[in-house]
Amino acid sequence: MTTSLTPTQAVLQAACLAAGLDATGAEPMRLAENAIWRLPRGVVVRIARPGQSAAATREVQVARWLAAEGVPAIRALDLRQPVVANGHPVTFWQELPPHEIGTVADVVALLKQLHALPKPDLPLGELDPFVRLVERIDAASSLSDDDRQWLHDRLTDLKTQWAVRPRGLPECVVHGDAWVGNVARTEAGPLLMDFERASCGPPEWDLVSTAVKLTTTGAVSAEQYAAFCETYGTDVTEWEGYELFAGVREFRMTTYAAQHAATHPEWRREAQYRVDCLRGRTGAPPWRWKGIM
Repeated sequence: MTTSLTPTQAVLQAACLAAGLDATGAEPMRLAENAIWRLPRGVVVRIARPGQSAAATREVQVARWLAAEGVPAIRALDLRQPVVANGHPVTFWQELPPHEIGTVADVVALLKQLHALPKPDLPLGELDPFVRLVERIDAASSLSDDDRQWLHDRLTDLKTQWAVRPRGLPECVVHGDAWVGNVARTEAGPLLMDFERASCGPPEWDLVSTAVKLTTTGAVSAEQYAAFCETYGTDVTEWEGYELFAGVREFRMTTYAAQHAATHPEWRREAQYRVDCLRGRTGAPPWRWKGIM
């Protein structure tokens, strides 16, 4: 008797075949927006959504650039990639050694190295902090029509403000989603991961990801944040553009939760709570948002 493959398994097998790898014995590591599988011989396969070939190509290019610059980061396999299988761009990576989630101190140490690098000759493009937000709102079916309309209106307002945003530190290569979940702490030290949103833009965007954990969610202590600022050399919360940048980051965090709450009922309360916070229904921050995914 044969067992039919799931759509993701079919993509995995087709991609591995095209790359000259054996998918036998592959195990799922994480099946979410991107599906991640582990092959038995120390290879991690990342299956992105259809239409994300440019982002997948950028991830590989950035990883190779960081390797050449000596920045501790996840390494892409030395083969031609991404591979497109059944419409999905697929990339291949060296499996990490035993590790745990990074710390706030790890994040700032890696960001300081990244932001100091000269811009490479790569088609990184300019930072777009609003990518996929319309799609997230439209997919947030657990929210009321009124809440979704408010989110659309708020998105328009944020885009208008972003177009005339204050200028701060010199622009550089930014990670785009710099938080502890995208840093792996190994015995040899921390490694930077996930370059899907790497681009050229204001370094403050990367710094805001940690700052909102202090001012918005309360997940980072004042002591941790003070050490973060001392290491980097600046406190982004004191910058005139902080309210806008923090507002965009909060909006991304909220719409991410709202999108996934549509298919994960256990996250609906948290998604609704985040919307209520943004709409001023729950008092002043910090709001103690809970992590999802």
